[in-house]
Amino acid sequence: MRKTALFFLLSAFLSLVLAGAVFADNHAVKQAEKAGIGKFLTDAKGLTLYIFKKDSPGKSVCTGTCVDNWPLYFREKVVAPTELNAGDFDTITREDGKKQTTYKGWPLYYYVGDTSAGDTNGQGKKDIWYVADPGLAAR
Repeated sequence: MRKTALFFLLSAFLSLVLAGAVFADNHAVKQAEKAGIGKFLTDAKGLTLYIFKKDSPGKSVCTGTCVDNWPLYFREKVVAPTELNAGDFDTITREDGKKQTTYKGWPLYYYVGDTSAGDTNGQGKKDIWYVADPGLAAR
């Protein structure tokens, strides 16, 4: 009986630990690198994160069909890799009431044209959309 209880207790503990690790990874921002582009930020699944040059510090101007093509990136708490400063990530509340994660003041987005990890199809679009470079100057 004691062995069974101990087994279930240990199983429950391990389940909680593993769930915590999955949760943390879901909120992780990662760094990727690609020839011709250099280093850039991705979400936990490897999907590229972008910035919009028309935005201003802490404010997104991407609305309407823009958001349809450039979905918002938001995580309540971002887990940054050791090579990045977690304090460079923040959250803004947009005029539409939605929350969005920022990096060094830049609101972060996905691009609908990226379907797989490592895709960077939004890079340079209309000369105003760029991958989120980890070396961005703070704004």
